[in-house]
This record gives sequence, C-alpha cells and structure tokens, in this order.
Amino acid sequence: MRAAQGGRGPSNRRRVILALAAIAAFLLLMSLRGLAGFYTDYLWFDSLGFTSVWRTVIFSRVMLAVLFTAVFFVLMIVNLWVADRLGPAVRPRGPEEELVERYHALVGNRTRLVKVVVSLLFALIAGVGVSSQWQEWLLFINSEDFGVEDALFGRDVGFYVFQLPFLSYLVGWLFAAFFIIFVVTAVAHYLNGGIRLQTTGRRVSAPVKGHLSLLLGMLALVRAAGYYLDQFELTLSTRGFVHGASYTDVNAQLPAIRLLIIISLFSFGLLIFNIWRRGFTYPIIAVGLWALVATIAGTAYPAIVQRFQVVPDESNKEEQYIARNIEATRHAFGLDEVVERQFAYEDTLSSTQVVDNIDTVTNVRLLDPEIIDDTFNQLQGIRGFYQFRDVDVDRYVVDGEVTQVVLSARELLLSGLPNKSWESEHVSFTHGYSIAVAPANDTVAGRPSFVVGDIPTRSPSNAPELQIEQPGIYFGEGLGGYAIVGAQRDEVDYQTAEDTTRQTRYDGTGGVDVGGFLRRAAYALKFADTNLLISGQVTGDSRIIYVRDIDQRVKELAPFLAYDADPYPVVVEGRLFWIIDAYTTTNRYPYSQSAETREVSSRSGLDSRFNYVRNSVKAVVDAYNGTVEFYVIDETDPLARSYRNMFPDLFSAEPASDALQAQFRYPEDLFRVQTNMWGRYRIDDGGEFYDAVGRWSVAQDPGNQIGVTPQETQEIDAETGIISTSERRIDPHYLLIKLPNEAEESFLNFRPFVPFSEEDTRKDLAGFMVAHSDPGKYGRLEVFELPPGSQVDGPAQFNSNILTDREISETITLLNASGSAVRPGNLLLVPVENSLLYVRPLFVEATGGTAVPELNQVIVGVGDEVVMRQTFEEALAAIVPGLTPEMVDVGRADFEPIPDSGDGGEGTDDGGGTDDGQDPPGTTIPAETVADLLDAAARAFDEADVALREGDLAGYQDAVRRAEEFLIRAREELDVEIPTTTTTEGASA
Repeated sequence: MRAAQGGRGPSNRRRVILALAAIAAFLLLMSLRGLAGFYTDYLWFDSLGFTSVWRTVIFSRVMLAVLFTAVFFVLMIVNLWVADRLGPAVRPRGPEEELVERYHALVGNRTRLVKVVVSLLFALIAGVGVSSQWQEWLLFINSEDFGVEDALFGRDVGFYVFQLPFLSYLVGWLFAAFFIIFVVTAVAHYLNGGIRLQTTGRRVSAPVKGHLSLLLGMLALVRAAGYYLDQFELTLSTRGFVHGASYTDVNAQLPAIRLLIIISLFSFGLLIFNIWRRGFTYPIIAVGLWALVATIAGTAYPAIVQRFQVVPDESNKEEQYIARNIEATRHAFGLDEVVERQFAYEDTLSSTQVVDNIDTVTNVRLLDPEIIDDTFNQLQGIRGFYQFRDVDVDRYVVDGEVTQVVLSARELLLSGLPNKSWESEHVSFTHGYSIAVAPANDTVAGRPSFVVGDIPTRSPSNAPELQIEQPGIYFGEGLGGYAIVGAQRDEVDYQTAEDTTRQTRYDGTGGVDVGGFLRRAAYALKFADTNLLISGQVTGDSRIIYVRDIDQRVKELAPFLAYDADPYPVVVEGRLFWIIDAYTTTNRYPYSQSAETREVSSRSGLDSRFNYVRNSVKAVVDAYNGTVEFYVIDETDPLARSYRNMFPDLFSAEPASDALQAQFRYPEDLFRVQTNMWGRYRIDDGGEFYDAVGRWSVAQDPGNQIGVTPQETQEIDAETGIISTSERRIDPHYLLIKLPNEAEESFLNFRPFVPFSEEDTRKDLAGFMVAHSDPGKYGRLEVFELPPGSQVDGPAQFNSNILTDREISETITLLNASGSAVRPGNLLLVPVENSLLYVRPLFVEATGGTAVPELNQVIVGVGDEVVMRQTFEEALAAIVPGLTPEMVDVGRADFEPIPDSGDGGEGTDDGGGTDDGQDPPGTTIPAETVADLLDAAARAFDEADVALREGDLAGYQDAVRRAEEFLIRAREELDVEIPTTTTTEGASA
C-alpha cells in the first residue's frame, strides 16, 4: 500500500507541474497578445499619421496612473511608518494577544517589506483606475471660456464644463484615499498594540488617538472642499419644475451646503485640537454635529421648503428660475438664433405658383430610402457578395441644375462570398465597388432611374460631379475583419452580370506594412490567426487593412466625440468619401435642460444624457485609402477648441474643399433633438412656459400604413406593465425647395409641429422648422408658424383622411390583393410659396419570395383636396386647376438613365409620346373631332369604373391612362398652351 501511495506521489507532482506550466503558457500567451495589441495599435495610428494622438492618450493614462499611485503610496507608507513609531514598547496583554503574536511570528523581521507591499497593493488599486479620467484631465488643462456666466454664481460656463468634473473627481478620490488609509492605519495600530478592544484598561493609547484624529481631520477638510464644490452642482439640479437651481435649491439647499462647509471646517479644527487633547470627546462632537446638520439642514429642511412653500405656489416661486432655464437651454442647443417667420397659409395652389416653383415641384422626393433599399439590392447588387446597407438622400448638379438624389454604396458582404476559405475572405475579396445613384423624383416602370450604377460603373455625361474615377470601397459601414493587399495573387475587383471577373491590385496608401516576420507575428497574435504567419500569400510588399468599419475607425481616433448614426457616401472630384457628423456634447451646462432624445437611434452618439450639443466637426473617411480628416466647422464652440488644443494634429489645419462642403448635410440626429426641444422652448415667457401655453410637439408619424398612426410605449411600470402610451413622431426628411420669399432652392432638413396635447389629441399643423445645409447658410434654423386658429391637417391627420376618398380606398384595397402588398412611402410636406403640398408615394411589391418594391401610385393633397394617380405629374395636375402633367414634366432634368438590366429598363417614356401608338401631344386634331375625343374620354372612364368593380387593376389603370390622353389631345385642339420651357406662366382651359 505504501508503494502504491508512493507511486502516486510523483504522478501527482507531474500533474501539478503540467498544470502550472499550462497556466504559465496561457498567461504568457495573453501577455504576448497584450503586447502585440499595444504594438499594432501604434502601427495603426502611425499608418494614419496620428501617432501624436496615440502618444498623448497613452502618456495621459500612464501619467495619471503613476502620479496617483505614487501619491497614495507615499501617504500610506508614511502613516504606516508613523503607526510603527507610535506603537507601545510593550504590548498590553489581552484576549486578542494570541492572534497578534501569531502575526508577528509570521512576519518576523520583514515588517518593512510588509508595509511596502501593503502600501503598493492599495496604491495600485487606488491609482491605476484614475487612468480612465484622461479625458477629464485633458479638458481640465485645456479649458476654454464660453463667454457666458451662470446666473447663480457668476462663473463662466467653462468652469462647470472643463474644471468642475475633474476637481469633483479629485476630491472624491482624496476622501476615499484618506478613509482607506484611516482603516489600514487603525489595523496597523491594533497589530502594534496601540489599540486593544478587549482590555480592561485604556483601549487606545494617547499617541494613537492623536494620529487617528489627524486622519479624521483630513477627512473633514476634504469633505469641506467637497461641499464647496457641491454648491456649484446645484446649477445642474433636477429638483425643480425645470433643470437648474430651483427656488428650493437657492433658498434652502445652498444655505444648508454653506452651513455644512462651516461645520466641516469646525470639525477639522476640533479634530486637530484633539491631537493634543487626545480624547474621544471632540471627535464624537465633530461627527455628531456633522451628522445632525447634514440630516436636518441638508435633507429635511429643503424637503419641507419644497413641499410647503414651492408646491402650493410653484408658478410664482419658480418663475425666475424657469427664465434662467429657458435662456440657458436655448443657447446650449443652438436654439437662441432660430429665425421665426410667419407662414401666411393658403389652402389652394395655382398652376402659376407651380410653374414659378417648378424646381421645387420637380424635386419632390418620390423614392423612400427605407423602401427602395430592397430595390437597390435587387437591381444593383449584381452579386451575392455585394450589398447596399443604407440608402441616403443628397443633392448633385445634373444638367446644370441641383437635383435631389438617392444613393448608396455597393459594399462588400463577407457572408455572401461564394467560397468561405481564408484566402477568399482576406485576400481575394477585399472591397466593395462604387455606388448607385438615382434621381429622387424619377422612375422607370416604377423603379429607380439609375444615373450611376452597374458594374463597371457607368456615369452620366450630364453630371460631371458624379463621374467616379476610383470606385473601390475598402472602408465602409459595418465591414469587419481584415484584408491583405499586395498579396501574392491579385484581388477580385468586380464580377459583372455576364460572369466576367476583373482582377486588380491595390495601389492606395491604406493599411500597415506587414511584410516583416515581427509584424506578421504581432498581427497573428492580435487576430489569433496563424495564417498571417504561415501563408505564402503574404509577401514583403503586403499590407494589412483593418478597422474597416468607418464608425469604429473614427471612434478609435477620437473617442471623445459623439457620432451620428447615419454616415453617408459622397463623390468629390472623382473619389468616394464617407462623411460622418461628429458632435461635441456635455451634461455640465448650468441651468440647461437635459436633451429630449426621443426617436434618436440607439446607434447614435446622441442617445445619451447631455444638455449641450454642437455639430462642430465633420469626419471624412476616404473609401479607398482609409485616411481620416477631422474638419472643425464651428470655431466658436469652446469644446471643439479645447479638443483641438488637446490634439492639434488630429484636426485638419485647412478647411474642407468647396466641393466637399457642397455635400455637407445638416445631420438628422441633431435636428431631431433640436426640434424635440424647440416644441417646449419656443416659449420665452416663464409664466406661459409653466402653463404650456403655445407649446408645440413634433407632429405624429403617419407610419407605414394608410389611416393608422403607430403607437410608442413611453412609460412602463415594473408591476402593472404599460401605464401610458403616445404616438411616434415623424422623422426629419430632406427637401430641395424654395422657401417663401427666397429666390432659389435650398437643401433643407424639414420637420413639422402640432399643438401640444397630453393625449396626442391635437394633430393639426402648427408650424415647421427647417435647417439649411448649403454652404454659406449651413446650420441656419428657421421656424415657420401658421396663423393662429388655422385648421391645417398635420401628417397623421392627412394620413387618416386619405381613406375617406372612396376611389383611393378601393384602389388600395385592390393593390393589396392578388399576391401583392402596398407599402406607403414617406409622407412629405412640401411648402410651395404659402401653400402646402402633401405627397405620399405608394409602392407595390409581390408577397413572398424576393420582392422588388415598385412605385405604383402617388397621393397628392392640397388643402382639403386629395387625389391619387399613377404618376406625380398626373396627381398634381388633377388637384391644381389649369395644370397639365406636361407643365410639371418639362421641369425635369433630361437624365440619362442606365437601362435596367431587368424587365423594367425598357419602354421609358420621355414625355414625347405614348406607348400605345397614340399621337404625341401637339399633333394637330381637326376641330370637329374635339367632341369625339371628349366622348372617347368619357367612355374610357366608364370602362375604368367597370374594371375597378371587377377587380381588374391593370384594366382600370389602362382605361384611366387612355382617358387622360384623350383629354390632353382635346385641350390641345382648344388651343390650351402646353409649355415647352420652364418659363411658362400657366394656362387655363
């Protein structure tokens, strides 16, 4: 038996050794991966020319960690040394002496080492975590003035934004540090015999009392500093009717805090005095007095004032503080410079007004970006490894005219690769290819009329801005992993619909040189991929491209900025770029209300708590090279100036080029927040603000169904479930329109308002806000207010009323039958002089399988009138007296659409004739045939009614088209002038 037991001994030891070796190997591997990550991070920043940014961040982190660790270590080691010096020469006997003796027997003569180890351990715990405060530290030492003083203390706002956060953290850290030192020092005194808990004599020696009194005094002094800073935090209070110091804060809480400062300083004096008295009386008095005042004055008294003075008379007590909140909030959200205008609403629209605003009318966006995302993928995806992630709205010059377009980048979809090998994912398929662009107001057989698209890219000669010389997209939205360029084999540039594969070799500047063994090994560790080390595809000329997701890319470089949820591609001088709107935010602006972030995407940097925001920076990423430029577009923003002081090499010294600035858009996320806040803060009188007189809400969202407004849960009780719901709000949308009293069109962000109501009962339009995007006017906010008492349908109201038209209702019912489904597009409100044009396109797609939504009908409304036709021109002509479809159509640019590779690319009608052999408009008709034409039109309408009742949608649409053609020809014979240029002043029948 002994032999057996003895045999197990070496075996167990071997297992232990192997286990320890495995643990050591694992720790070594993790350490190597950490070192590899550190090294590759430096290489990545260096490849972009931002090593100074990397050094600044690393230095700040290390400096803070080392400094605070050292400070804590010195404080702890000094107090432990003092504890040793103050220990009694002979430890008094007691029940706990056995435990203490065991400690001393274990430590022996290594007490100095123990003190160092204990001090270092606690110092590392307390100090290393301070490195996370590097942003606050850099802001503190690079602070800027706002030029605005708070109303309570008269300090510049910069103190609250830049200095107060770090000072508050410092005071909190010191309080925690002295508390830990006090506890550890007390334990040291116990081990040294200076404190005895179970003795009959003196339990704490006099020197120990003095030492601990000093530490308690330091805690009291630090707490006094904390109270001093706490008074400034009142400007961010949420106690009152609005955010900021309220009546109770100023008249009860502030005096209580100042009294606590005095009590803390008095306690500090008592505790210092107790160093010589060395008793317990003064410490007990100091702590007891502080606890009593903190409870009564700091908590109970303000609560009494709030309940019995403020609540019964809140409007009067809070009026001046509400006024402070209004002024601060308006400035913090850029609403103090909103230009307010009256909109002299008219419920009619004349043909003359349409012709005078033909550029606005012909740029009405019929293609809904959310719906035609599927269409882009089906018609322009070409291959399964390409995808269009997001369709954006922008404007470009086509045929010499600024035209609103929808566009999207054809990005690489790694999950769609035909071969999932390592070589395919990282070497062969490395990039996406070009973009697809279509006019936002034009379709061919219901599908986008692409002016840029196909593979290889074909661009129109009448749109020089859209000529693309470098179509490769190596950096995009959501593109993860890494790619090796300059490998042994060529990359797949693109594959056409005819199965032709074109190869290419990357000749850009993106990526990191990975030809050497050390770098290959580092990246193999970073990505946990040995193929990088052993693959023959990696050569001495190879480069590794990673952090390909543009959102992640800019966040790695500038994590202190908040980013918009919707990057968008642009074409500038033949190259593709991504523009990402960046925001500077803080939640430290005195008296300002926290942002209402309702409807802000969870992917947005503005989905957070803040009470100040500026769109001060545009981040521009080269889609081919991956280079990043940060352009400061608002030099007046103190936060942007501070960040530039922190990282002077990060921000471009030169402004963006004119061509790039021409593609800047006012961001939707910021506009959402500003419009949410404006509904309440349009009121500048404190009394009216309290009563919510004149308050607006963003208009309700008409949703994706006709006649139904979607609900959104706002409050959920954990026990009872949903306790309140409200309707969703309409999203901002881009318009290219001419505002009232302006001479030319502007590219705008637009969002309408309705009067505020608790239960969302008010849906009538109250006004709308626009934000300019064009150079020279970028960022200008204007609000147009409808006449008081006017009853104008808001978006949700108009959407609900659509189905009251029997013809529209029946047509939608038919479209939703026979294996098809209707998808309503965005409901747009388009100001045309002093009228409002409602436009809602209807798309139809087949149910089941892979659907391609096609524009089928367009609903147009003016005033109380609403019509639906197959085209926007026909619908507008039907609702505006004296207008014909040709009068609208002549305003369109003569696009050169790319023929659809599917069945929708043929039979395009350019307005010069009809596709059933009828004579084109303008053909001379004998006078005696006018009556016959009118009779033919009437018969065609009768046929349309019959077809509609029988459910024959195609027959119905054909009959209506023929009837309209007969009417057009009849009008021509009656000498109704049909314009051939945009200078036509109108016509009457």
